Amino acid sequence: MKKEETVKLISAEGFEFLIHKDAAMVSQTIRNMLTSPGNFAESQHREVTFPEISTTILEKICQYFYWNLQFASGKETEFPIEPELTLELMMAANYLHT
Repeated sequence: MKKEETVKLISAEGFEFLIHKDAAMVSQTIRNMLTSPGNFAESQHREVTFPEISTTILEKICQYFYWNLQFASGKETEFPIEPELTLELMMAANYLHT
């Protein structure tokens, strides 16, 4: 992947996930951060920090972004979610509008 095709998502603990921009755009919130007019740091550096989202949850969210790109267009398949992550994932998904 070329650098301009990637986005860096940073968890509350500082762990960095480098993902494809198309995958990140699954989230309406991230899309708005990266495409808003003006000189916002997120759009200039293609880097978004989530101080309230843990590494475990952000990793699962990144997996969902790629799953969504692959399967959301028709093929029926379920995205696996561990029961112990459900509440935190729901809160993060609500924030990210995914």
